[in-house]
Amino acid sequence: MERLALLAPDALTRVAAPRGRSPEERWMLRRPRAVRESYVRHVLDRTDSPHAGEIWLLRQPQAVRESYVIEVLGD
Repeated sequence: MERLALLAPDALTRVAAPRGRSPEERWMLRRPRAVRESYVRHVLDRTDSPHAGEIWLLRQPQAVRESYVIEVLGD
């Protein structure tokens, strides 16, 4: 996912979400802008940690983590 798409207004990302290339992209595009901005800051803008995405997800509120499990992992 590109940084520009993640920082777009919610209305645009909701339209783009069904066209995402992967379950992870579709899930992320359906998150509120604050969550997407956090992902950009803590994952995309960091190049020093190969596990930044996993760390970011684990630090999210329970509702965000659970939505990832349900929508991406399918459980």
